[in-house]
Amino acid sequence: MKIEIPKWLRRQKQSSSFTAQDYLPLVRSPQENRDRQFYDQQTTLTQALQVWRSNPLARRIVGLTSQYVVGGGLRLQCEHARTQRFLESWWQHDLNQCALRVYEWCDELTRSGELFFLLSSDSAGMSYVRAVPAAQIARIDTAPNDLQQELAYHQIGAGALQEGQRWPAYDWLDDQPQSDGTYATVMLHFAINRPVGAVRGESDLAPIIRWLNRYSAWLEDRARLNRYRNAFYFVVRSRFVSESERAARQTTLNSNPPTPGSILVTDESEQWEVINPRLESSEAAADGLAIKKMIAAGAGVPLHFLAEPESATRTTAEAAGGPTFRHYEQRQQFFCEMMRQIATICLQRRARFDRRLNARVKIQVQGADLSARDNASLAIATRAASRTFLELFDRGLIGEQELLRMTYRFAGEVVDPQQLGGGIPSQGRRSVVEKQPRDGIKEDVIDPETGEEREKIL
Repeated sequence: MKIEIPKWLRRQKQSSSFTAQDYLPLVRSPQENRDRQFYDQQTTLTQALQVWRSNPLARRIVGLTSQYVVGGGLRLQCEHARTQRFLESWWQHDLNQCALRVYEWCDELTRSGELFFLLSSDSAGMSYVRAVPAAQIARIDTAPNDLQQELAYHQIGAGALQEGQRWPAYDWLDDQPQSDGTYATVMLHFAINRPVGAVRGESDLAPIIRWLNRYSAWLEDRARLNRYRNAFYFVVRSRFVSESERAARQTTLNSNPPTPGSILVTDESEQWEVINPRLESSEAAADGLAIKKMIAAGAGVPLHFLAEPESATRTTAEAAGGPTFRHYEQRQQFFCEMMRQIATICLQRRARFDRRLNARVKIQVQGADLSARDNASLAIATRAASRTFLELFDRGLIGEQELLRMTYRFAGEVVDPQQLGGGIPSQGRRSVVEKQPRDGIKEDVIDPETGEEREKIL
């Protein structure tokens, strides 16, 4: 007798009197809440959206994250051919268009700090993904003693008189077709910048919103002061017999003011003076740079990313980009894992209707390379390391697994040598001879700092 695993697990869960809430320890006290209050959270989300719309620096920070995280796009891969075709059709579906929407999803993740996805499926098992703004989620229901077990999401109604919507959270044990053969619409939640003991994430712009506003106010004041700095008045001193004579002289000068560069000839009874504002602003540039440094530090980007070269040279600029690329790499890993989980759920739902699909196949989401310089440096390091370790292998000093591990380590890849070398037949050790480097990557041609060819000196 054959029993389907999902149905068996579902019956076991329903028949058991114990749940995950029973054996998990208490991770928070009822009085403790590490999330922002609802009003504070809504205010932060609104301010982040407004500053992104009006402040060029905020939009540049958000755009930089998407350009490095998503880059030229994401690609889903798996080893099963038919499953691969389904993933491509789901990814390119007219109602999904994931290839276009991943950019706005990454922008929203940076801007709001979290993403809420509504996942709905039709009668054929094709799933459709829609992102819900974080500001529309009023409350998240979780298990009493475990914040990681999210149960439901409460969405605010569109109007003042319209009731909100409660969306159940995705549960892989309860995700089964309903009586009519369709799946229920569920919601997925992904958050970044989330403290331990909190449910909601926080925007990357949250700590720098006030500094962005201060920089905008400072820049506006500087523009206004520079405008009035060139303003001036003429003061004409003379002896007038009566008020009517003074008014007549003022009317004459107002109707025909002296043009710049003209010659004005007066007698000793009339004196001309110029009054202009004396605005001392010797420290204005330092003040603006200090505010901009605060913004760059909060965003995790160097100053030259924000159109501020300062006094940095190419060497210091290359060194300052290292931590920033690490930050983008971590965000890319998070975003790829998020898309992998969504694709896995869509595949599992489709596999219920199409038995030719492999629901257990491993899906990989590949993103674009962050820097061409890293690829060039890794290529040079891999070539040099492979020569050294191959010679050690030929001399019998290391084994095959150690050779694979060290070679892939210098290539920047984390792999399991046992799985990687399991299907590779051993070729045995070669005789130790002096080997000349073959044609390929030449270290003296590629600059490891930039990833470009060195300039040839004739």
